[in-house]
This record gives sequence, C-alpha cells and structure tokens, in this order.
Amino acid sequence: MLMTTNEKRIKRHMRVRAKIAGSTKKPRLCVFRSNSHIYGQLVDDSKGITIVSASDIELGKKKDAKISLSKEVGLLLAKKAMEKNISEIVFDRGGYKYHGRVKALAEGAREAGLKF
Repeated sequence: MLMTTNEKRIKRHMRVRAKIAGSTKKPRLCVFRSNSHIYGQLVDDSKGITIVSASDIELGKKKDAKISLSKEVGLLLAKKAMEKNISEIVFDRGGYKYHGRVKALAEGAREAGLKF
C-alpha cells in the first residue's frame, strides 16, 4: 500500500520524536509548515505544555516571500523565548527536510540568540 506524502512525513516525525524531547531547561522547537503558513512553538514535553508560539499570521504581513516570512517568524519566536529566559533549545524539524522555510526559521531563531 502506498503512503501519501503527509503520511511519510508523520512517520519520519515519529522517528525523530522517539529520539528528542524538550524539557523545562531546553524546550523543543517544533516546526509545522502548511502550503501557505509556517508555525513554530517551544514545547516542554515533561509537562506537556506549549511555552511560546509564533506564526506568520501573527506578523500580519501581506504575501511576502515565504522564506523571508519564515525567518521573521524565527526572530519573533526567539524574541518571545528570550523574554521568558530561554536561550537553549532542541530543534525538531517536524519530519520536513532541513532546507527552505524550515531552515530559514531555524536561522532566524539562531540570529536572535537561541542556541541549538
């Protein structure tokens, strides 16, 4: 039986999630991208809560280049994390390849001071 692209991504994500987990000291930066938007959130897996989240919808910008919007989301997420005294994280690419919008979000977060 053939799997859809999303089923394959979920399978890859579960494989990654078996190896990494966020804690209170080092939360997990989880990335989700849809065709039109990108979301990032810092998750404390020990408590099962989302500490900080950001998306391109929050920025309220009209259709800009998706990669530049992703970088701005990373900057916004890192800024919010710094306000909560979080400087180190574990990166979870969500089963996506590390390039394009996912890479731009990660680079934006690094630029603003988060350490992976």
